[in-house]
Amino acid sequence: MLQRIITFFERYSFGVCTYLGEKFKISQTKIRLFFIYSSFLAVGFPLIFYFFAAFVLDIRSYVKKIRIQFWDI
Repeated sequence: MLQRIITFFERYSFGVCTYLGEKFKISQTKIRLFFIYSSFLAVGFPLIFYFFAAFVLDIRSYVKKIRIQFWDI
């Protein structure tokens, strides 16, 4: 049961922890734990940052796709 929950969140997550892990060369697990622990301590502020970063990464990938399609014409 626990493995199914972990697989669900890894499959449908926004990729923020993956992006930060690759950018700073830190384990994704450590970044996820940081977000979880800090959200308990800071009463949800890191979750706001996480969703904002997910929104920015989504917009960024969308703009890259449009830019590539524009230059293919």
